[in-house]
Amino acid sequence: MAEKTSGSGVARSPKAGALRKFLISASTAALVIGATAIATSPAMAAGSPESFAPLVDKVKDAVVNISSSGANVGEDEDADSDQDAPGQQMPALPPGSPLEQLFKGMRPQQAIPHKATSLGSGFIVDPSGFVVTNNHVVKNGTDIKVTLADGTVLPAKLIGNDERTDLAVLKVEAGKPLPAVAFGSSAKERVGDWVLAVGNPFGLGGSVTAGIVSASGRDIHAGPYDDFLQIDAAINRGNSGGPTFNMNGEVIGVNTAILSPSGGSVGIGFAIPSDIVKPVVAQLEQHGNVRRGWLGVAIQAITPDMAEALGLNNVKGALVSSVTPDSPAAKAGVKTGDVILSFDDKPVAGLRDLTMAVADTPIGSVGTLQVKRGTENLTLKATVAELKDEPKLASNDASTGAADTTQTTSLGVRVAGLDNQTRKHFHVPKEVSGVVIVAINPNGVAAERGMEVGDVIERVNELQIKSPADLTLGIKQVTGSGKKALALLVNRQGSEQFVAVQLGNS
Repeated sequence: MAEKTSGSGVARSPKAGALRKFLISASTAALVIGATAIATSPAMAAGSPESFAPLVDKVKDAVVNISSSGANVGEDEDADSDQDAPGQQMPALPPGSPLEQLFKGMRPQQAIPHKATSLGSGFIVDPSGFVVTNNHVVKNGTDIKVTLADGTVLPAKLIGNDERTDLAVLKVEAGKPLPAVAFGSSAKERVGDWVLAVGNPFGLGGSVTAGIVSASGRDIHAGPYDDFLQIDAAINRGNSGGPTFNMNGEVIGVNTAILSPSGGSVGIGFAIPSDIVKPVVAQLEQHGNVRRGWLGVAIQAITPDMAEALGLNNVKGALVSSVTPDSPAAKAGVKTGDVILSFDDKPVAGLRDLTMAVADTPIGSVGTLQVKRGTENLTLKATVAELKDEPKLASNDASTGAADTTQTTSLGVRVAGLDNQTRKHFHVPKEVSGVVIVAINPNGVAAERGMEVGDVIERVNELQIKSPADLTLGIKQVTGSGKKALALLVNRQGSEQFVAVQLGNS
């Protein structure tokens, strides 16, 4: 999770800003030599257990070390493991110098190719040999080995993996029942509760760190199902895939990522909650993959500006920016611009609420949507389908308007209608309708909101745009209604999103 990693696990940034360089996979945090940290021992803290040793004795034999090697491990990441050393480079020498003659005809020494190796952690969840770990620990691995607590090394078979939650299930054959641990309920853990993290930091073998639950429900923008536990038990490179235990010895999380300016642990770690892990593991064990529910809508968050533009009383709900043709949502009557307020009586306060509720719904069952459309409140029924990879989004009807242009001073853009010439120039598909931005004032409100030349404005609030005149009319209508903001539906290279524009800023 955090960023999908292979051997290195250096997380790809979830979004721009300071978080981009600090969020890294737990399996790839760099060891910082010479840094000294002084921390109070958990046993010294008021109210802490006298010793964690009885708990460690109870769970340690079920925690394993995992190594995964292959030619492609780490191929798209900064490697956490053995990497091919760069070849020796020839020195830069002045032309005609004696040294140039000395090195003439010599060739740089080439690095010796070898397999990259990823190191991580895991834990046994069934005596028959099922092992849970992070997907990024074994991703692209062709030779996976599991080392048990007693030092026994066993080859492992990948039973199934799920990139969306960064989980994988392995199977080893030990010829005897293995020690296993059980899942607890992450929902029952409170901020401030003690936890233990057990794993294989820096390849050192079984190591234990203690801390507390620092926060829950963290969204680090690693994937659509982010709902991490934040813990301050130290986790580092190699801890990825290892368990987080509560004081009953139950697994309440899978260590996956850390936030760090230095590459080492600074006490901000993230674990996938067991309530997410359990159903995923069950499906991977049984089917080798995960089946999730799908509606067929692209959604976006409702900001205060967007709420103002759409005439909403609050920022709760999920705004539908596009609907996939022939999808469950389309068949149920969901339209672009609808605000989904609840799904099957589960309130939708934000995007994750809807995403996770639909994903957990059995395929083929009927879900009830409470939708706000303009001033109407609607109840729609949708038969949930199975989520497939990268479903194609909806498109509007093709435009046949002439390519006249107009200056839209209130937005700071010049737009043109869509004809064959403008479509070809700006690479606009024939099924997209609206007006294309041909020039933009870098100090205008549209540029401030991130709009660019080549973007297609498809709607102003609920008005479909077919020509520049329609855009001018739509802006006048919103201004005349007394609203302080308008909502533009913008299509950028096939991806649709609403953009809220404050009219007072023009």
